[in-house]
Amino acid sequence: MTSKQRAYLKGLAMNIDPVFQIGKSGLTPEVTEAVTEAFNTRELIKLAVLKNCMEDPKEIASILGERTRSQVVQVIGKKIVLYKENKDHKKINLPL
Repeated sequence: MTSKQRAYLKGLAMNIDPVFQIGKSGLTPEVTEAVTEAFNTRELIKLAVLKNCMEDPKEIASILGERTRSQVVQVIGKKIVLYKENKDHKKINLPL
């Protein structure tokens, strides 16, 4: 992913609300499964890491990106943005 594409996705992510919240139990298999299923209907997902979660948001983002085969767009504070291209229902056209 180029920096131009990443900047474009960051701009889109500013306007969406977090779809999932990761709480004190951290990154569970259920959260991973839910994020994987959410990628069936959307390409850009924002997650919020709650204050009672003791895990590092950057670490959570990298693990989640690896498990869901998605790309980490950004991690700002306790917010994570992930992108995964959907071949069947493409909604986001990335700039070249």
